[in-house]
Amino acid sequence: MDLEEMKEKIEKLVREKGFYNKPRDIPKKLLFAFTELGEATDAWKKGKSEEAIAEELIDVIFYILDTSRLACPNVNMDQMFLRKLHKNRSRPYRYGEGHRSKTDLS
Repeated sequence: MDLEEMKEKIEKLVREKGFYNKPRDIPKKLLFAFTELGEATDAWKKGKSEEAIAEELIDVIFYILDTSRLACPNVNMDQMFLRKLHKNRSRPYRYGEGHRSKTDLS
């Protein structure tokens, strides 16, 4: 299943369950994605199972794809993923190192 197919399945579920489904709901959806990312971080810190961590990460993907459906409905996310992957491959090795703060999470 590709990203566009996932978006279709998510849209169907959102409509069936009566979740937020308007462009004005985009900020909420992004905050929900951020919350799920925090839950994934917490699960990892607590040493929870890989499956528990993966479930939280899938929630993040769910909210991101759902947001993309409303925020940029005319953008094919499969094509965007490939373009972004190509762009990142063309960057120098460890290109983000200079932007690290004093915090080291490793």
